[in-house]
Amino acid sequence: MRLLLVNTAAFFIAVLLQVMVAPYIAIGGVSPNFLMITVIIMALVEGPNTGTVLGFVAGLLFDLLGAGPVGPMALVLSITGYIAGLVQENLFAEGWILPVGVIALATFTSEILYMIVILFLGTQTSLASAFFGIVLPSTFYNAVCATIICPILTRALRDNTSSVIFGTLW
Repeated sequence: MRLLLVNTAAFFIAVLLQVMVAPYIAIGGVSPNFLMITVIIMALVEGPNTGTVLGFVAGLLFDLLGAGPVGPMALVLSITGYIAGLVQENLFAEGWILPVGVIALATFTSEILYMIVILFLGTQTSLASAFFGIVLPSTFYNAVCATIICPILTRALRDNTSSVIFGTLW
């Protein structure tokens, strides 16, 4: 029951950060994706099933909050959450560097996949400008934000009997 409350609170806080903070800390039109960071961290801690479900819900909320088509981010975050959850079993980090690296790699891959889905839906955009103007800055921005969020959220998600995924985080 405690874990369900922590998951719900973390997800709710991520939605609030995405809506209320992210637009105001955008740099060059790129803002951090707090929902993606939260989904990846929760998938790393909880596994692929939780990652897939939370990814779908977070992606659908992200799509509904934005001005673009509804569905692409739900698809992308579902896949991202599932794959990050699979990595969970092989992630035995001594600290925060490896999880943040996984978040950066997952963000990069998710942004590329999102760009491909958007292109298939008929959006006209330059691949080079999307890659250098959105994908790379988003990856960097999410990695920077993950260095702050990852230790806090993983500590809240772990209970005393959980696995030692993040090693000596605290």
